[in-house]
Amino acid sequence: MKQFAFPYQRVLQSQLTAEAQALLVAAGEAVEKAYAPYSKFKVGAALLLTDGQILRGANHENAAYPAGICAERAVLANYDMHGQAKVKAIAIAYKPSNASAHPPLAPCGICRQSILETQLNQGSPIAVYMGAPDGEVIMVENSSYLLPFHFSSDYL
Repeated sequence: MKQFAFPYQRVLQSQLTAEAQALLVAAGEAVEKAYAPYSKFKVGAALLLTDGQILRGANHENAAYPAGICAERAVLANYDMHGQAKVKAIAIAYKPSNASAHPPLAPCGICRQSILETQLNQGSPIAVYMGAPDGEVIMVENSSYLLPFHFSSDYL
């Protein structure tokens, strides 16, 4: 039997580089733009581009489920995949509806595929910072680690 393993870091936000901290702060700011009247689960995401620009996105629910969109795909939809700057990293933050402890938030499967599609399109890795409300962060250096058996245009 084969196994899949990948490197990751589990740290406090304050232990990250200033650039990564700023990206997580931007994701946290995006949380406040979330529209989540049904689940009350607000999520924000931020992209760091190679030119230093930071883009933000938030989840938006819809009564006509599943017409909503996750924060990660919202920010990716705001990104011009034909532009000069590449995506260097994505950060995800959330605001739970209750006060109990919550772990760092990983992207859903559709978002993992969408982040990876962007990575494959640009030909360079996208780091993923998954934040928790208490400042804990899980970081992977390459989005492909989150979706080892991914679907790509190679199949088309």
